[in-house]
Amino acid sequence: ATTRMGERSLRRLLIIGANSVIIKRHVHAAARPGTWLGGMLTRKPPMLVRVALANKMARIVWALMVRGGVYMAPATAA
Repeated sequence: ATTRMGERSLRRLLIIGANSVIIKRHVHAAARPGTWLGGMLTRKPPMLVRVALANKMARIVWALMVRGGVYMAPATAA
């Protein structure tokens, strides 16, 4: 989790990465209300969504490291 008690530099990098994802999705209109990111952006403040997305990315990275897996992006619905 991206708590304030954790490593500051890692937390900062995760939030910067989440911010770039949000900007890219917002500019390209891929953050539809039906998606997780689109729904969060309509209901919550942008900074809270950044931290939530950073936390989600951290959990994905942790699971991949523990299981030794390879990340495969989820297929988008057409």
